[in-house]
Amino acid sequence: MNVILPELAEGVSEAAVSFWHVEPGQQVNEGEDLVEMTTDKAVFNVPSPASGTLKEIKFEEGETIRVGDTIAVIE
Repeated sequence: MNVILPELAEGVSEAAVSFWHVEPGQQVNEGEDLVEMTTDKAVFNVPSPASGTLKEIKFEEGETIRVGDTIAVIE
């Protein structure tokens, strides 16, 4: 399953990766915090959309991501 950066506040189209709470190969439960993101106005966590193993991280800490981009893969 692809993890997609969800819609953010109105007028905000991108966010930067602050911190990954889970590393590739680790188990994650649905709803558990996966990654912390930062915009120019807020800091928020993206929850895991499903339970499984984090297989791949597509963006490293400090990189900027656009809404709709795949940020990780959970198997």
